Amino acid sequence: MIGVSRDTMGAIEKFAEKYGLQFPLASDAGGVAEAYGTWVEKLNYGRKYMGMERTTFLIDKTGRIARVWRRVKVDGHARQVMEAAQALG
Repeated sequence: MIGVSRDTMGAIEKFAEKYGLQFPLASDAGGVAEAYGTWVEKLNYGRKYMGMERTTFLIDKTGRIARVWRRVKVDGHARQVMEAAQALG
């Protein structure tokens, strides 16, 4: 499992500490998120901007995407992903 964000590593580390994340995190300075469709137009209080749509991709043993979770909420999500990964075998 690896978490990827467009944020700086400093911001990513603060996020990980806040939520007690215990897996590797990386910064996507190169924009790979666009290839996965997670860099999207967002709307906040009538203002449009580009931002990361929090998404999880579960990759199986063959390297294929087995499952996708879009618009992820942090609380409890890691557990959901681990359960799905265990079900893959």
